[in-house]
Amino acid sequence: MKTMLALSFLVTVAVAGCDLDVPDLNNPPVDDLEDNPTRENVSAASIGLVVGHRGNVAAANGYVSQLGILGRESYNFDGADPRYVGELLAGPLQKGSPFGGNFWAGPYANLRLATLVLNGADVAAGFSDAERAGVRGFAQTIMALDLLRVITTRDTVGAVIELGKPIGELAPIAGKDAVYAEINRLLDDAAMDLAAGGDAFAFALPSGFAGFDDPAGFLTFNRAIRARVACYTGDYATALTALNESFIDETAASLAALDAGVYHTFSAGSGDTTNGLVNRNIYAHPSVLTDAQMNGAVRDNRAVRKTTMVSPPGAAQGLMSDLKFTMYSATAPVPIIRNEELLLLRAEAKWGTNDLPGAIADLDRVRTVSGGLTALAPTLTADEIETEILYNRRYSLLFEGGHRWIDTRRFDRITDLPLDMPDHVRNLRYPIPQNECDARGGPEMEPACAVESM
Repeated sequence: MKTMLALSFLVTVAVAGCDLDVPDLNNPPVDDLEDNPTRENVSAASIGLVVGHRGNVAAANGYVSQLGILGRESYNFDGADPRYVGELLAGPLQKGSPFGGNFWAGPYANLRLATLVLNGADVAAGFSDAERAGVRGFAQTIMALDLLRVITTRDTVGAVIELGKPIGELAPIAGKDAVYAEINRLLDDAAMDLAAGGDAFAFALPSGFAGFDDPAGFLTFNRAIRARVACYTGDYATALTALNESFIDETAASLAALDAGVYHTFSAGSGDTTNGLVNRNIYAHPSVLTDAQMNGAVRDNRAVRKTTMVSPPGAAQGLMSDLKFTMYSATAPVPIIRNEELLLLRAEAKWGTNDLPGAIADLDRVRTVSGGLTALAPTLTADEIETEILYNRRYSLLFEGGHRWIDTRRFDRITDLPLDMPDHVRNLRYPIPQNECDARGGPEMEPACAVESM
């Protein structure tokens, strides 16, 4: 884990091509941060949290790609690794593989770094009180995002929420409800600190945070994530409150207005990383096009805008697709959260609080501006609106962060996902990684290790 912390430090200087004023990190001062926190190393580590959270988001075997396959958004026809089909689609997810064992060690390494940042911010000299609050609010928001990545992949398996223990000392695995409660605590505590964070952070953020790179702007991002989490847990009243405090723009009348938000950024600069979602083996699932709604003879603009037909098609293990994504280049950003998602979250929250006309209005805003579709009938039932919520989230958030897989599971509609072959399955969750289970004494000592991925 200490090696992973060091890696986050190593690439800090090149985050997203920004000019970041940080010290020489060729020999990462992880121990210095813990034993001798200073304004300089705490600020550098804060930027490192962005790097750590970005890690494995846009790799060919990363979060967007893997969850895209599970959610039948995409394929990876890598002929050198049959697990992209054999494990992700035919299942089960294996504890010991870089597929089923993914999205655990990385987030927890970043969470460990964040605890050092929080401890350092409280004692390092040179910070004003407002700057200390800003560091705390920033770090706790990133912690919530990392923990959210763990629980969205593990779901009912649970996750570790007791952080800050010495390396080698294992904390218990908490249940799903406790994990979400901890995420909410982190976000809400962060919001209070950000409100007291003054006019500027003590560090510069990459370009993907433009407009959200001071405590006040970042607070609206924090509230946007709080709204997402509230919808994930069915707490729709809280979601509406958080959305009102977020950067939601309900008047958005253009794609640019819908795209406003916070992004992971990439570059070809020395020490940085490029966006791996341009991998030549990644194809869109054919259903992305065939399931898209029509406006007369015109297909949903989101499906048309985000994909293109190619020849020859890609194929592996009996699967085939002639559809490629057009959303990414080697330096294209990947959304963390956008205004388009906020409008869809508000539609869901209004639906969940029985404001059906309000839900339809928000859906119509997204459908017409982003999809080029006609407005919905005002007489839709609650069940029909639910279907529209899932449909519009599918196409608006296509291949951005596993939304379809997470959504079909949380709405208990996992069977909406097609099975391409008779031996394919719908994986519901990731298992606890094998090395984590081994350290805990296996299923005999840790019941969560006995939970299968299916």
